Amino acid sequence: MTGPSALRTTVLRGLSGAFERLTTPLLPDDYLALVNPLWCGRELRGRIEAIHPETPDAATLVIRPGHAWAGHRPGQWAGIGVDIEGVRHWRAYSLSCPPGRPDGRITITVKAVPGGLVSRYLVRRATPGTIVGLAGPDGEFVLPKRPPPRLLFLTAGSGITPVRAMLHALFTGGAAKGALPDVVLLHSAPAPGEAIFGEELRALAARFSSLRLYERHTRAEGRLRPADLPALCPDWADRTAWVCGPAGMLEEVQKQWAGLEDRLHIERFRPAVPEAPGDGGRVRFTKSGRETDAGGGVPLLVAGEEAGVVMPSGCRMGICHSCVARLAAGRVRDLRTGQVHGDAGDLVQTCVSSATGPVQIEL
Repeated sequence: MTGPSALRTTVLRGLSGAFERLTTPLLPDDYLALVNPLWCGRELRGRIEAIHPETPDAATLVIRPGHAWAGHRPGQWAGIGVDIEGVRHWRAYSLSCPPGRPDGRITITVKAVPGGLVSRYLVRRATPGTIVGLAGPDGEFVLPKRPPPRLLFLTAGSGITPVRAMLHALFTGGAAKGALPDVVLLHSAPAPGEAIFGEELRALAARFSSLRLYERHTRAEGRLRPADLPALCPDWADRTAWVCGPAGMLEEVQKQWAGLEDRLHIERFRPAVPEAPGDGGRVRFTKSGRETDAGGGVPLLVAGEEAGVVMPSGCRMGICHSCVARLAAGRVRDLRTGQVHGDAGDLVQTCVSSATGPVQIEL
């Protein structure tokens, strides 16, 4: 680079360096963050600007991300970091909006689950103006650039959140160009008033004839089973399917789609636990000196938290690698695959690893 551009860059670098020396020990970035937390260059942040109740236990949070937000694809998730009683907690939530909103904001839709520290905070206690950490977007539960002509969405509860972004991309967003796809949406909720986006989905189906919505209200009709598919969607096996919901439903779907896996996309909110995850064992956290007995299906992350250890955590699904810790002794089982692995000194993902006998973790 030569000429005026090189001179300008040199001058800016010199000014930046001089400013850093003047502001030491703080950095210029610290002063920018005081003016606007979203200008922080060292950490991607977002500001909650609105909260819309969806059901008695679910809400949509409208978030303005910082300038470094890379944009997302329909169906992806984002990491949300919130400070609760002085401790930063990270969780992953599906982005419920399609990309490219004119106002530049994104949305997540959260259901407050019993015992869920972060989900209950976001639904019950968070207020507009709250600054949160952001990570991502990420995830492979997405629509291809050229969606297939016939799609099937099978969802239950908050499993509708990533699919809602897909539906809007297909029917009302930038991807809605040319012939609209043939879409069947089978969605389960306890009752009509407890269906997240219930009214919106019904309005969307009424507006677009190529979107067929079937609602199963489990409190009155029982769970939707894969065995019900032939009656509700006779050509289900010929469609590309995206499925999101409780773990039990996902396991049944995997069996139903045996031999058709190339047409099946599944999103899990928790890692799948093998049917025979092993016996577990005594887990000792060497730095904190705490110990606990953990079952073979209990992630080391959960065992540590219940023992009072300050555990690093992130998505809690084995995706973001924020929960890794060093194994001091013993071996662990990968709860997603059932594989036993690990030697002293290895880094293990505590959110998807369980003990297979006595284990020591350097935390």
